[in-house]
Amino acid sequence: MFELMFTSFPVLIRYWQLKKRGEALTVWNMKTAVFLWAVLAFTLFLIIFYFHPKTYASIVPFRTVSVVAQTSGPVTEIAVSNGQRVSVGDLLFRIEDSAQRAALRQAEAELRILDAKEAQAGDDRLVAQAQVDEIQAQLRKLEEQLADAQELAQRGLASQNSLLETETAVAAAQADLDAALAQLDLAEITVGEGILAERNAALAAIESAKTQLGFTEVRSFVDGTVTQLALSLGSPATTLVFSPAMVIIPDRVKDEPVRIVAGFHQVSRNVLYDQMPVEVACEPNANILFQNAIFPGRISSFQPAVATGQVTPDGQLLEAKRALERGTVQAFIELLHPEHEAEILDGAGCIVQAYSNDIHGFWGHIIGVTGVVKAGGLRLKVLGTIITGAGLAGGGH
Repeated sequence: MFELMFTSFPVLIRYWQLKKRGEALTVWNMKTAVFLWAVLAFTLFLIIFYFHPKTYASIVPFRTVSVVAQTSGPVTEIAVSNGQRVSVGDLLFRIEDSAQRAALRQAEAELRILDAKEAQAGDDRLVAQAQVDEIQAQLRKLEEQLADAQELAQRGLASQNSLLETETAVAAAQADLDAALAQLDLAEITVGEGILAERNAALAAIESAKTQLGFTEVRSFVDGTVTQLALSLGSPATTLVFSPAMVIIPDRVKDEPVRIVAGFHQVSRNVLYDQMPVEVACEPNANILFQNAIFPGRISSFQPAVATGQVTPDGQLLEAKRALERGTVQAFIELLHPEHEAEILDGAGCIVQAYSNDIHGFWGHIIGVTGVVKAGGLRLKVLGTIITGAGLAGGGH
């Protein structure tokens, strides 16, 4: 409409000329003026729509956290409700934990049994040490007797049989000492390595049992708001990711700007650029007074590829005909004023109007001025959104 009004001056001039001459206002007399009007209007349409692209495919994306239990069992307590705010560490729900508690008691009992076993092994080592000491004392006594018997045999005062008996007793005592030392080494290994390994395994079993018991208390890992709570007391908690017990909408990350995702036509990529000024009008912000209805922003970055061209390995060959539905150029938009971010509702659908101001010279100024037409059109679109949303144009109201 604005474009037709701005380019209608050839028709108005021709109309004034015909009126001044007193000639009839016919199609033949107006053909040149109408044709010129059409050319100018088309040119202005092309300039405005090409250099100032607009898209309705724009949203305010946000993250969600699916809450899934890490163990299964009936739910015994639900500590939250839909719409409730939670903080990190807050209890969400509990699962029946008798099996986990029994496993923990069993692991703790195994540790107590190991304590008794360690005490017994210590006693066995003391007994083995006492046996070694006793046999060593006997061996020293027998060695002294053997030395005396050898000296007496050299003097001819002792028989060879008594000497042989003494040597046999010393050898037997040495064999007993070797056996006792081996038993002592075994006892020390049992106390120093075997019991230690068993203790570490028992402690690990206790930690595992405590972890499994902790899984019966499902807590929040983020600050946010609970929604889509699907649990009820007695219902079984599932560990399936595709069937969460509830969903948490996390709070926005501090010091991280809210980014609006806008999908422009691929043809617009030639005029889109980083830091390009835009205006964002989201439906939840539309109001009759136009307060905080349209926010200034800029394009911060672009997605480096068009999503529809993505290829993933599967059993089917690529069919180019499937690309008939063209994808869009994804642009990420940040608001100029951070205080406006609080006015933006997560998940809102928006209209994004971009304005070219990177062309210098006379024609750059002309193209820049034409952006006023799109700015006015954006405000009319907001008004149309209000009319539609209020039910004056249908919409199910």
